[in-house]
Amino acid sequence: MTSPRPHRALLNSLYETAVAAAQPALCLQSHWPTPPKGRIVLLAGGKAAARMAAAAEAHYIGTLGLSPDRFDGLAVTRLGYAVPTERIEVIEAAHPVPDQTGVDATRRIIARAEKAASDDLVLVLFSGGASANWIAPLADLTLADKQAITRALLRSGAGIGEMNTLRKHLSAIKGGRLALAAAPAPIVTLGISDVPLDDPSVIGSGPTVPDPSTQADALAIVRKYGIALPETAARILADPTHESPKPGHPAFANSRYTVVASPTLSLAAAAEKARASGYDVIDLGAEVAGEAREVAREHAALALEAHRKGQKVAILSGGELTVTIRGHGAGGPNQEYGLGLALALEETPGIVALAGDTDGTDGGGGNADDPAGAFVDQGTLARARAAGRNPVTDLANNDSTAFFRAADDLLEPGPTGTNVNDLRAILVDP
Repeated sequence: MTSPRPHRALLNSLYETAVAAAQPALCLQSHWPTPPKGRIVLLAGGKAAARMAAAAEAHYIGTLGLSPDRFDGLAVTRLGYAVPTERIEVIEAAHPVPDQTGVDATRRIIARAEKAASDDLVLVLFSGGASANWIAPLADLTLADKQAITRALLRSGAGIGEMNTLRKHLSAIKGGRLALAAAPAPIVTLGISDVPLDDPSVIGSGPTVPDPSTQADALAIVRKYGIALPETAARILADPTHESPKPGHPAFANSRYTVVASPTLSLAAAAEKARASGYDVIDLGAEVAGEAREVAREHAALALEAHRKGQKVAILSGGELTVTIRGHGAGGPNQEYGLGLALALEETPGIVALAGDTDGTDGGGGNADDPAGAFVDQGTLARARAAGRNPVTDLANNDSTAFFRAADDLLEPGPTGTNVNDLRAILVDP
């Protein structure tokens, strides 16, 4: 059981405030499109997919009284992220490494899009995590091939944009190909962003928008990170007939995309909460990227300088960090950031921190009960060492989960039903 530590209440409140700002029931309510003459064909994907589908049911059937026979669809979400729905079928699939359930469900998604008529509306509700949940190998690529490529990408330290560039060029649904399937039916996509700059072509690998990246870009990423491609994947990337649809393609003429929640909005909500709690805010932005342990050292330096000056500040940041896996432990970018931060702060009193993924899970084994991140305070290192952990060894082995479990400092909120990337908060109060 977590021992009582006064700072955790405020850190938890900052995290919960960021998550609440991106809840589907809140962020979707002013963006629902007008019902068409025909049916609404709802297709949802990602960690927020089930809650987005439930919000759509509440609006169209509950509030507008739309006949249920004009409203149906399918949502594919991460294992453990389903919520009850009445009309929309919800399927749970694996994340981050895809599984056969995701493949089968995605084939049904594509089939529904292909059957949409010109007087129907294809309503796509999308959030981060959809790149793994909507999985449709292109051409003769197999699920095993996709799984191997995904594992290699996860170990490589590639950024989310780079990962999705390669994914788009090996998929029958990503990179604008869902729009090809749905045309000429109109498409409205409402997206919850978990990527830098809220780029629709990167969120969930952009299935309903033109793909500005190319096969050459995908091959450059393969070379940069030394990804061992299966022969089938190499053939696909070398075949120009498999290039993804580009801007100006007629399939996108009747497609509209709106980002309804973003890391920037959630970070702003957390900053407002910190100011109301008496802290000056240093906002590092919602697009922080880089190797988790290196970014932790940079942020620790900022905190130590504020501490030296006697400043009461909250250092906040969002974005998505990366981990180049060199060891054999378990953890994720937020926990590795926390461990690097704890080492860099060297038990300085008056500095506490939280790093957490707003979706409720941070790396780990792909389970819904994986930790979301970690807390750090003056006693973190001492508690872990007393339990037999060596923080330097754990960092080298990418074993941050074991370290923070020993310190009783894991952040474990469970699935949050949304995903707007990470929130990192360092509170300095000398």
